[in-house]
Amino acid sequence: MKYAILSDIHGNFDAFERVLSDINPIGVDRIISLGDMIGYGGQPEEVVTEIRRRSVWSIMGNHELAVVDRSYLNWFNPQARRSLVQTITMLSPDSLAFIEKLKAFLRFDSCHFVHGYPPDSPLTYLFEVGEETLVQTFLTKNFWICFVGHTHNLEIISFGRDGLSRLPLQRGKTILQKTNQYILNIGSVGQPRNGNVDAKYVIWDPEENTVDLRFIPYNLEAAADKILAAGLPEVHARRLLPK
Repeated sequence: MKYAILSDIHGNFDAFERVLSDINPIGVDRIISLGDMIGYGGQPEEVVTEIRRRSVWSIMGNHELAVVDRSYLNWFNPQARRSLVQTITMLSPDSLAFIEKLKAFLRFDSCHFVHGYPPDSPLTYLFEVGEETLVQTFLTKNFWICFVGHTHNLEIISFGRDGLSRLPLQRGKTILQKTNQYILNIGSVGQPRNGNVDAKYVIWDPEENTVDLRFIPYNLEAAADKILAAGLPEVHARRLLPK
């Protein structure tokens, strides 16, 4: 079995299409999305439609949460809130109904999938969590590996006989030890914030105990232009481009 796991597409259909083109020849058994399909980007409807068409297993991110419960719009900064309010108007009734049915987490085979932080938070950022809380999570939540997104950054946290370790998740294959537990932040397809503008996603192979972090180039200018053409905040278009 192989799984393609991705997060934070954020309405960036150009990036999402290129990631799907990279996934297709690999022959994965399932694609899993860790939330924030929408927000920021200029093509939220196209992204959700393709997620639904491919039967991608999807969970709720903080942007989807604000669609389901509009009181969470106040959680966002003004630019993100403005983008999300407009994004809601760009979604079809079918897409809105799909978002409303999303669950906060997914779990199978001792593996956990959540947008922000286990067990079920779409709002908590991994960088907000201190060492003591991380250790308690590993001791009490009973998972081998947990995949998260939300920060748009890349990180691998491991816990085992040698204690707790927090390191950047590196491009390419990482071998996971069965004697350790892990939280993996897999970055973002549509709005990377780790200093590299390529779309990011991972291939998880539980039989080989590997996670393969892949960097996928795409047409940055086209994606940025669609944000501007939709009348969404310019800052979210600039964020896609190299500094």
